[in-house]
Amino acid sequence: VLTVRAAIPIIMGANIGTTITNTIVALMQAGDRNEFRRAFAGATVHDFFNWLSVFVLLPLESATHYLEVLTNFVVETFHFKNGEDTPDLLKVITDPFTKLIIQLDKKVIKHIAMKDETAQNKSMVKIWCHTFTNMTEMNVTVPSPENCTSPSLCFTDGFQFWTMKNVTYKENIAKCQHIFVNFNLPDIAIGAILLIISLLLLCTCLVMIVKLLNSVLKGQVAIVIKKTLNTDFPFPFAWLTGYLAIIVGAGMTFLMQSSSVFTSAMTPLIGVGVITIERAYPLTLGSNIGTTTTAILAALASPGNTLKSSLQIALCHFFFNVSGILLWYPIPIIRLPIHLAKGLGNICAEYRWFAIFYVVFLFFLVPLTVFGLSLAGWQVLVGVGVPIILLLILVVFIRLLQSHCPRVLPHKLQNWNFLPLWMHSLKPWDHLISLLTRCCQRHCCCCRVCCLLCGCPKSCEDLEEGQEHSKDIPIKASYAFDNVAMSKKAQDKVKFQVNILGTKTISSSTVF
Repeated sequence: VLTVRAAIPIIMGANIGTTITNTIVALMQAGDRNEFRRAFAGATVHDFFNWLSVFVLLPLESATHYLEVLTNFVVETFHFKNGEDTPDLLKVITDPFTKLIIQLDKKVIKHIAMKDETAQNKSMVKIWCHTFTNMTEMNVTVPSPENCTSPSLCFTDGFQFWTMKNVTYKENIAKCQHIFVNFNLPDIAIGAILLIISLLLLCTCLVMIVKLLNSVLKGQVAIVIKKTLNTDFPFPFAWLTGYLAIIVGAGMTFLMQSSSVFTSAMTPLIGVGVITIERAYPLTLGSNIGTTTTAILAALASPGNTLKSSLQIALCHFFFNVSGILLWYPIPIIRLPIHLAKGLGNICAEYRWFAIFYVVFLFFLVPLTVFGLSLAGWQVLVGVGVPIILLLILVVFIRLLQSHCPRVLPHKLQNWNFLPLWMHSLKPWDHLISLLTRCCQRHCCCCRVCCLLCGCPKSCEDLEEGQEHSKDIPIKASYAFDNVAMSKKAQDKVKFQVNILGTKTISSSTVF
């Protein structure tokens, strides 16, 4: 149904899409600005790694097909034997529960994927779990003597020709025990119900993860864990610590069978300052490697006629993540995802509504726009997309020159003040968001997280009172992503700065 070449970009997109889970987890820590700064930066470091990898490797793959060629060479070199069933790890625990909710007929799904017209009107919901198949010899009519099983088993009765054939019939014995077995609902209705239920369960579990870790990891426990996780090997082997973290992340994800679960559990730890972003980055990269093992194990269990293609695309996923690590990790100066994530964390800590905009824009609007343009034809996609990409590259290039070498630029381009304020600052947008969310004043306290993210101006003052002080405490850039509560020395430094300045209020731009 799908070639390896066509599936590679889909795999890259799936790598990006899976990062939205831990980004949503970070939104649960919006109550405290400093925690939110660290948590959102720690969550989006995964986003930036995958986006940057796709920006570099997708054009390279389109031009050279290096992933397809490399994985084809690997598959041809090793002679794998196909299995019968995908190895079960966590499914041993989850399958008995999920089978009580829904069971699907995999044969129908396969026939639909293969464009079998006879399966188009069949339901994918499995009704009968226990059936009896029997084969018996029966007399059947055939159009002509040529269709008889043999001349000795062919006879006529008037104008009809009869022969003896083996006929298979299936008898339904017992129905399945899942919830939807007797509902007689269409597949689309069952799918919608399951989607809503699963999203509610997902969000509930994510909130519980954040609450649990925030309550447990405090005080001395947090200090001990922080020292253990963030300690480097002694000189001259300190550089090996990050690579060990990659191996640990890969191993933990292999056991959990989900990179989303591992990174979502790690996000609250980053928020409370137990794990630094610099240490979370290699753990996340290892998680990207570990999640590919699920597809590789499933591919090794594929039937013989699909084993090669299944294993090849699973290896494409593996080598894509390895290529990304080689691009953005070995040399410290090119670990761009860390710097970009910290910058976004600072922005979202000051303008918390921007976190919602980031999720909606990057994970929904951009993919839908690209998909819509692609439906109009590749000429339209290239005609619209290339100028936008070139403009973004030009803006980034000018921004870098403004930061590091402004003298080479014309005087007017040394800053963005020549543009309208709304084009280079979020303050006008923040004012607009505040105006639009005034309606939250009366209903704000029913949803504290929504209030904190949209910045309700008055009615949430009681909720914000404790958090606003964290924004006003002067924090130098080097300490912006540290948990000062865990470090007595850093805490004393903050108090000293407050005493010297004689005030607790300082511009929030200090954290940049």
